[in-house]
Amino acid sequence: MLNQNYKTIDTDLLIIGAGGSGLRAAVEALNTGVNVTILSKSLLGKAHTVMAEGGIAASLGDVDPEDNWKVHFKDTMVEGVYLSDWRLVEKLAKEAPDRVYELERMGALFDRTPEKKIMQRAFGAHTYRRLCHVGDKTGLELLRTLEDKILHSSNVKVMDEVFVTKLVKKNDKVIGVIALDMKTGEFIAINSKSIIIAGGGCGRIYEVTSNSWESTGDGIALAFDAGAEMMDMEMMQFHPTGMVWPPGVRGLLVTEGVRGEGGLLYNTKGERFMLRYSPQKKELDARDVVARSIYNEIQEGRGTEHGGVFLDISYKGKTFIMKKLPGMYMQFKEFAGVDITKEKMEVGPTTHYYMGGIKVDSETNSTNINGLFAVGEAAAGVHGANRLGGNSLADLLVFGKYVGINAAAYSKKANLEKIPEETIKNEIKRIGEFINPNGTNPYSLTEKLRKTMSDNVGIVRNEQSMQKALSVILEIKKEYKNIGVSGNLQYNPGLLQCLELHSMLEISELLVRGAIMRKESRGAHYRSDFPKKDKKWLKNIVFKKDEDKVESYTFSPPEMPPYLKEILPEEKYE
Repeated sequence: MLNQNYKTIDTDLLIIGAGGSGLRAAVEALNTGVNVTILSKSLLGKAHTVMAEGGIAASLGDVDPEDNWKVHFKDTMVEGVYLSDWRLVEKLAKEAPDRVYELERMGALFDRTPEKKIMQRAFGAHTYRRLCHVGDKTGLELLRTLEDKILHSSNVKVMDEVFVTKLVKKNDKVIGVIALDMKTGEFIAINSKSIIIAGGGCGRIYEVTSNSWESTGDGIALAFDAGAEMMDMEMMQFHPTGMVWPPGVRGLLVTEGVRGEGGLLYNTKGERFMLRYSPQKKELDARDVVARSIYNEIQEGRGTEHGGVFLDISYKGKTFIMKKLPGMYMQFKEFAGVDITKEKMEVGPTTHYYMGGIKVDSETNSTNINGLFAVGEAAAGVHGANRLGGNSLADLLVFGKYVGINAAAYSKKANLEKIPEETIKNEIKRIGEFINPNGTNPYSLTEKLRKTMSDNVGIVRNEQSMQKALSVILEIKKEYKNIGVSGNLQYNPGLLQCLELHSMLEISELLVRGAIMRKESRGAHYRSDFPKKDKKWLKNIVFKKDEDKVESYTFSPPEMPPYLKEILPEEKYE
């Protein structure tokens, strides 16, 4: 008989996710005097933010004085193929420099120019050198700085290795969550006046990904199950360069900073092939362009035996590489036995970043559910059809601040409601049913899903393969009903897999349905059966769950004011 005991926690603001966006939100909320509880599925400091290595995009103009927010705005809108919410992009471009300086005042140590200004490097599809960096460990430094700030704050409670299984609503307002402490096997009912979802992306729905094990889209799925609207779900970014060998590190990110510092791409014939695909921007074209170019080289037989191409920066010399890219040197030396100061790296595209996610209000980062907010990779709207490199860290700093202020303000006006005991007991019973040694193995279903997504809904898509993927996903969803693992609630990775698989299935289905609906190619979404961009599809696709039914609708991005329109080149259609 499953123990139905649980503990209860009351808080003003609950933040689900302890990565950069969650911690930045917490710092801001704590400044307003509210009590904050932060839940981490992993360990504090271990968030996926550490994989954002190359830098923070902000138009400081420290290296290229001509840079300014208008150019950053233009670059972001063009890269997002005009699908981004311009209101969010304007905030991002205007405020990123102040957020970088703010982070520096908190204690972040950036690389410096000879004049002691913040050093900025080139990155794909940026007009100017714009990425503020700390070698190739920028995300780690950002996270360390915010974590230090949190650990020295009062009114904050951080809980590690806790998995949220349900968002609880009363009428159309969130009142808390039910969660499982994976260390103890104990359930926790957390009553909260407002909730921020900052749980990151879902790259693990694919076989080859730069994302760490946590990135299974749990925060996005929680919100969807609670009735929140989802947007741009078809838009998954494939980073051009992940490691391809050895198999144990396949997909591990090779930062764009390598190309930003002068790294060149070659096929096995020794051709610098980006000169063919993109004569002007070459290796520093948009990520979707470079990823498809590499994919094409491999498909046409000019790839390596391990299914990649070569990236070479050895010509820059050891001193330069050890100063600018120490992390990449260690990564290849330790995992692949390759000395990048003397040898080429073997790289290939890897699933990297989700532009899709929870639809948020452009002023407050609130969702269509009262009291529920979203930020970072879990939220949609900033990046449109493709994210500009370095904008993820800028996004979490700018909107982490906004969402922290707005969620705290909401909680100050809201009443604390208690989650009904019956709701808690029903959820404990539901989770307990996964403890069934005779159930279907969750790992085999997860591998089936990841293979299906990789084979059919990758860099190049078409109707036939996506319909096949959808039918397999629906088949797995039926099998999921009989899923089960042995053991108990404590320290049970099999149970965690059961919980994560639900999130992965929900998101995969929406991704595929959105990709089937969008009958054009735009940004990261490339269809071989509709290879051109279509003006009719300059609109966002939104999904919403109404009980067991999923509804969808489309809407055109809001009209842009003249002062922003004049910044942008007119969008061209063939």
